Amino acid sequence: MQQSMSNGKLLSFLLLAAVLGSTLTLGVYRYLGDDQKSTVLRVAHDSAAPAVVSRYDENGDNLPTFTYAAEKVMPSVVHIKSTVMRSAAQNIPDPFRDFFGGDSPFGMRPNASPTPQVGTGSGVIISEDGYIVTNNHVIDQAEDIEVSLSDNRTYKAKLIGTDPSTDIALIKIDATDMPAITLGNSDQVRVGEWVLAIGNPFNLNSTVTAGIVSAKARNINILHDQSAIESFIQTDAAVNPGNSGGALVDLNGNLIGINTAIASPTGSYSGYSFAVPVTIVRKVMEDLLEYGTIQRAFLGVIIRSVDGNLAKEKGLDFTSGVYVDSLMDNGAAKDAGVKKGDVIIGVNGLEVKTSSELQVAVGTLRPGDLVKLKVMRDGDEKELSATLRNKQGNTDVVKKEDLISNSVSKLGIELEELSSSTARQLKVDGGVRVTDIGAGVVRDQTKMREGFVITHVDGRKVSSMKDLQEIIANKEGGVMVEGVYPDQPGRYYYAFGL
Repeated sequence: MQQSMSNGKLLSFLLLAAVLGSTLTLGVYRYLGDDQKSTVLRVAHDSAAPAVVSRYDENGDNLPTFTYAAEKVMPSVVHIKSTVMRSAAQNIPDPFRDFFGGDSPFGMRPNASPTPQVGTGSGVIISEDGYIVTNNHVIDQAEDIEVSLSDNRTYKAKLIGTDPSTDIALIKIDATDMPAITLGNSDQVRVGEWVLAIGNPFNLNSTVTAGIVSAKARNINILHDQSAIESFIQTDAAVNPGNSGGALVDLNGNLIGINTAIASPTGSYSGYSFAVPVTIVRKVMEDLLEYGTIQRAFLGVIIRSVDGNLAKEKGLDFTSGVYVDSLMDNGAAKDAGVKKGDVIIGVNGLEVKTSSELQVAVGTLRPGDLVKLKVMRDGDEKELSATLRNKQGNTDVVKKEDLISNSVSKLGIELEELSSSTARQLKVDGGVRVTDIGAGVVRDQTKMREGFVITHVDGRKVSSMKDLQEIIANKEGGVMVEGVYPDQPGRYYYAFGL
C-alpha cells in the first residue's frame, strides 16, 4: 500500500527524524515462537483498572500525579550507545556519484581507515530475558551496541532484527530477570490524554517529561522506505536528541509508543514530538521473534486521504476516508472487488478517516489475514472481504533464509571466508573474499575484481559469510561495500543498487 500524495505540509517548520540523536495490570502474557519458549511479552488487559492517577491539592483541586508511572517505567528504559565506523567516502551524499570520484584505475577511491563515531539513544526492555526495542536509526550500521540500565549495569547487545519501514529495531542483551515494561493499547489512546516520555536526552539518564496526546495517526514523511508506515502519536511531551527509542507511556505505566521524532527548526524540542504506536511496535517485535523478518501485508492500492479539495474534485459529499487512486494487478483489493474511485471508510469494524489510519490498520496484520473493508461507491456503502498478500502477491510466510538466498544470489559473486592467517597478513579483523564474479549487479554496476576482500557493508563489519548474508537480506536500494585488495594499498569502495 502506497500513498500518492504527500502529507508533509502538516507542519510549516522543519521536521527532524529524531535521528533524535545522535498499574495495575492484569497478567496477560504472550509466548513467542517454538524456539522462544522463555520469551514473553507482558501485555496489559484492556479491562485493567486504572492506577491512582490523581490527588487533591490544598485547595481541593483534582490534579494528575505522574510518580506512579515514572517509578514503574524508569527501570525498563535503557541508555544505548552505538558505535559506527565511518570513512570519508560514506559522507558523500550520493553513493553512486562516479563511484566516489572514479580517480583510480578500478573506478573507486582508496581512503584512510574508518574512524569510530558514537551515537546515543534510548531503548525499552520488553521481556525478562533481555529483549529491547529501540529505533532503527539509533543502531543503524552500528558495529558495537552498548546498553546501560538505570542501575548503571552495562551490557553488550546483539542486533536481532530491524524494520526500516517503521523505524523499529530489536536488540538483545545476555541477562535474565529484567524489568520488562507492560505493553498497552495505543488504539485506545485518546487525544488530550496525559502521557509521559522517558528516555536519555543529551545523555541525561532516566529523564521524565509529561504532556498530552496532541493528535493521532500523523504522517510526517520522515521514513524514506518504499513500504514506510507512518501513523505517529503526536504529543507535547518534551523530547530531545537522545530520547529516540525511549518509552511513551500512559499514567498506568503501560507502553503506548516509542519516541521517534521531533518537529523543530533548531534540532531541539520546539513543541511537538512523535512516537510509533505500540500496536505497530508489537507487530514488528513478534515478527522478528517468531520469523526473523517482517511479514508485511499489502492491500494493493494507491491511495490518498480525502479532504475538502479532493471531495470537490471528485464530487464527493464527505471529507474523510481514503480515496482509491488505482489498484495493483493481482492485488488483494482488486480481487476483493474494490474499484478505482472507491473510498475506504472502515477496516474490520474500525472507522478509517485518513490514509495513515488505513496504513496502520493493514500494517499490523500479516499476509493471509482476512480483512473486512467498508467502502463508499456512488453514494452507497458496500462491505467487501479481502485476503491480504505479501510483496510477491501471495500469502506465503516470508522466511529469513529465503530473503538471504535471494538477496545474495542477485550479487552474482562467489565468496569464501578469510582464514585468520590471511586476515592478519592483510591487517583486517576478518572478511569474505570474492573468488568469482558472474552475472549479477556487482558485475553490471561496479568494476570490482576477483580477489577483493569485503570487510564492511553499509558501514557494518563483515567477518563471515553469515554477517554478509544478514546485512544484505533485507536491503533495498543503494549498498556500499568497503574492503581491500591483497595486491593494492589502501581501502576501496563500491556502490550498487538492489
